[in-house]
Amino acid sequence: MLTKKYLKTSQKNLFSNPFAETIATCSKSKRTLSAASAIPLTEQNSCEFGSMKYYAFCGLGGILSCGLTHTAVVPLDLVKCRMQVDPAKYQNIVKGFRVTLAEDGLRGLAKGWAPTFFGYSMQGLFKFGFYEVFKALYSQALGEEKSYLYRTSLYLAASASAEFFADIALSPMEAVKVRIQTQPGWAGTLREGLPKIMKEEGLRGLYKGLPPLWMRQIPYTMMKFAAFERTVEFLYKYVVPKPRSQCTKPEQLVITFAAGYIAGVFCALVSHPADSVVSKLNNDKGSTAIQAAKALGWKGLWKGLVARIIMIGTLTGLQWFIYDTVKVVFRLPRPPPPEMPESLKRKLEAKQSN
Repeated sequence: MLTKKYLKTSQKNLFSNPFAETIATCSKSKRTLSAASAIPLTEQNSCEFGSMKYYAFCGLGGILSCGLTHTAVVPLDLVKCRMQVDPAKYQNIVKGFRVTLAEDGLRGLAKGWAPTFFGYSMQGLFKFGFYEVFKALYSQALGEEKSYLYRTSLYLAASASAEFFADIALSPMEAVKVRIQTQPGWAGTLREGLPKIMKEEGLRGLYKGLPPLWMRQIPYTMMKFAAFERTVEFLYKYVVPKPRSQCTKPEQLVITFAAGYIAGVFCALVSHPADSVVSKLNNDKGSTAIQAAKALGWKGLWKGLVARIIMIGTLTGLQWFIYDTVKVVFRLPRPPPPEMPESLKRKLEAKQSN
């Protein structure tokens, strides 16, 4: 009963596709807020906004975008983690790769790929899927005018809420990944590492890194979604030489990637200190987040930043590209950038005329 009531509410939400209702019922459409692109009136959506099918495909897009991209950059992530926990040995990116190749060979660069893939796939499911859910819920609570006026705050709140749950899913795999990558001889595979942590430290070993993970990932995700949404809006308004509705899907996806990369640079900057703490914490048994931060020092908290900017910029751009591609392939609702509601325009005009 509650599920049906929620779906009915969300389908009427400000964030629903402005073309979906026109196609399905010929009813009046609305301009809405979204991270994706506009679709032609002649192309019918495969589902309604706010339906279980819609959220399921959004979750699938999150799985593919996060799981595949994080796995693809495992070698860079491995070197970055080693620079954070042993800066004397791995002084920079180039030396980090040289030492790793000399000691472990080419195969050593793939260490931790399995926990990375499964952990970040689960994280992506909750991150993108729940972002769409919370964005719809918060927009419904605010109403059309306030959703437009405070859209950046809405993006921040929805993404923070989604990431809270996403990190609970990620934490166990992140703990295994970091130890495989930074503790030689500890374990070589996920199947070996997961039972080993459970035997040595129990559930605490899998979740002791959760608070610093929240410290790293929640600001990161807030920046990732809010910066992306506003960058897309900026690019179509000031950079792209033609209206979004006249852009082809490949052109729209290129803009999606560009906006994602720009957002990724800001993501790396706001979340890097906490990322260093997570790496140090999962590498040192029995330590706390505060102890790890003190051991690293101010300079140590920023070690590996260049590697992470390259990694996160590329990662975020590709994630948004894949996510938007999933929406294109499965013909999901993809509303255009936000425009001021007519009711708000009339209020502003009346205020200016007085």
